[in-house]
Amino acid sequence: MSLIHKIALTFIRSVGHVTARNLVSHFGTAEAVFKASKRELIKIPGVGPVTAAQILSNDALKMAGQQIKLIRKYKINVLFYTDEQYPKRLRNCYDAPILLYYRGNADLNHHRMVSIVGTRNATEYGRQLCKQLAEILSAYGVMIVSGLAYGIDIAAHKESLHQNIPTIGILAHGLDRIYPNIHRSIAAKMELNGGLLTEFPIGTIPDKENFPKRNRIIAGISDVTIVVEATAKGGALITADLANSYHRDVYAFPGRTTDLCSEGCNFLIKTNRAALINHAKDLVYYLGWEVVPNVLPNKAAPLEVPVYLTLAEEKIIKRLRTSAAGIDDLLLDTSLPQSKLVLHLLDLEIRGILVSLPGKVYQLLS
Repeated sequence: MSLIHKIALTFIRSVGHVTARNLVSHFGTAEAVFKASKRELIKIPGVGPVTAAQILSNDALKMAGQQIKLIRKYKINVLFYTDEQYPKRLRNCYDAPILLYYRGNADLNHHRMVSIVGTRNATEYGRQLCKQLAEILSAYGVMIVSGLAYGIDIAAHKESLHQNIPTIGILAHGLDRIYPNIHRSIAAKMELNGGLLTEFPIGTIPDKENFPKRNRIIAGISDVTIVVEATAKGGALITADLANSYHRDVYAFPGRTTDLCSEGCNFLIKTNRAALINHAKDLVYYLGWEVVPNVLPNKAAPLEVPVYLTLAEEKIIKRLRTSAAGIDDLLLDTSLPQSKLVLHLLDLEIRGILVSLPGKVYQLLS
């Protein structure tokens, strides 16, 4: 299916994810949707004359064309819900986005995926629990998912990286920015062992209404959701409810009844919306997981979506396909200025295409 038509489906104002799926299911491909007649379109549930007119106009296709230019600029992979690399657990959710934007090197269909969520105003208790979870789960071959926000989210990502656990950040905005900006360095490290994922096109800002949508991906992409700390009205409770609606396991750490940051966790436990765990070991006990010997970071199989390279990057990769090389050899063989070469090498390393070895030697990862 044509990439431009897949993206264009998401730019039709009155077409949601469910209707988009119905359209693709009926016509066979996204491209066929845009080639259908008005008479054919209005037969689809949820498609009226106004929606049909929007589909038949060129507006969505024009916007998709602009988005493709930005995808190339920011080196982003696009996953349509019919693609093999699209997260299978998420695909099974009735309201799953039909299209995702992804940058990273992790397999989004990893065999064990755990979402860790909680308050932005984490206490030391919450941060220590994140550390404990990462330390224990590192032996079980998991991938950890969170939302790259302040508090519990960023603690979960940091501790995952510290334990060499691949970690995915689900964003409430486009991949042309990181919010909050202070987490940019962590996000860059995550792209080397994990990745960044969003349903929002490039240029989307982190509006308030985007976060509940982001939360459904956090809940839907994993086998289990753990609420570490949560206030009575926190977004973590929304994520927990969504996970329950998807029939996923939900666990929560209890806290003192006087602690505001544990009020939400205690409520989830009291109302049987989450099972109580006192320690990370309780989680693996309840799930019946066995230790995975010689656990290494899991890399995704090469995505079948295009990886866009500049001419300079192609020169570097062509040289490194023959053998690993140092800066001097790369300068000689690529004829690039040193300042530009260094920047390209850093960008390729962040994108997980090559790795820097001791002695400033560079080697392709695959």
